[in-house]
Amino acid sequence: MGRRLIHGLSGAAVFLVSVALLSLQHRGAEERALHSGLREGLSEKPEQRSKASPEREGDRGQKDLRVHPPEGYRTEGSLTLGDVFIAVKTTKRFHQSRMKLLLDTWISRAREQTYIFTDEEDDVLKRRMGGHAIFTNCSAEHSHLALSCKMAAEFDAFLASGQSWFCHLDDDNYLNPRALLKLLSSYSATWDVYLGKPSLNRPIRASEMLPNNETKSVSFWFATGGAGFCISRKLASKMVPWASGRNFLSTSELIRLPDDCTMGYIIECKVGGHLLPNMLFHSHLENLQLIPPSQLMQQVTLSYGVFENKLNVIELSGPFSPQEDPSRFRSLHCHLYPDTSWCLQPGVGW
Repeated sequence: MGRRLIHGLSGAAVFLVSVALLSLQHRGAEERALHSGLREGLSEKPEQRSKASPEREGDRGQKDLRVHPPEGYRTEGSLTLGDVFIAVKTTKRFHQSRMKLLLDTWISRAREQTYIFTDEEDDVLKRRMGGHAIFTNCSAEHSHLALSCKMAAEFDAFLASGQSWFCHLDDDNYLNPRALLKLLSSYSATWDVYLGKPSLNRPIRASEMLPNNETKSVSFWFATGGAGFCISRKLASKMVPWASGRNFLSTSELIRLPDDCTMGYIIECKVGGHLLPNMLFHSHLENLQLIPPSQLMQQVTLSYGVFENKLNVIELSGPFSPQEDPSRFRSLHCHLYPDTSWCLQPGVGW
């Protein structure tokens, strides 16, 4: 029955996903253009940056920060998915391709905790997500102001939710809810916690605008939004003067950098917090095939896309072929949740 369902959808669905994958080449160029000339270290190859251990001055040698929390952050106690506010940023033109894929896969396991932030109303998305589909008045452009507008909407919705953790994702991320809970359970939301994966092996340097057309040089770590990141409520409450409502856009204008950079700037330069680098988050701007298949189930986020003119996806066998499942998200979902009705081979192992 599962194969008949998939084949019934394969023509349209595979075509739409394939088109979405190809469109990422243009999107990737946009993202790199946004960051070009603003980050130090972009002359390095992305593969080199992803392998390098991010080191903050004075923190050299603490490589276990990438996966394990330092002693001061370890905690005991239970955490449930209900404690986490999951925000997914998207745009209308990707509702039928990227968002349908996420709704069919991991969001189906975390629907009550997940909110979709987009720029235009969509009856289909609203029907599937109800009040969890948030239609902002932000521009559909891929500019740093448009992205910051959506991030501000995400942040304000989290503040109003009362939940303990804010986790941001892009619409080309697969989130493993179980791996996320395992990671967050190592921390307390009553501490200042900022978790994610930096795209550089050193802090970014920028010029902060000051009154009278003066500038000040600043440097800070930030977690790339394309891989996802999480912030504790305690830290988020300190960010309100710079991140809530229109304040986020004003802060973004101070450094003229995208939304993920602005988050890092607020946390490290305004609040005095620090990024805790974690290599369990992944974006499409790294070589995803370097992740061993045996370790895929432990990753918090994964991605897919076109990178350097090549299809960039995780290495994973079945149950769907690359033609049926070019993103590999459906196959990954069936490995994680073999009881899913549309999976071809329930119980398949790695």
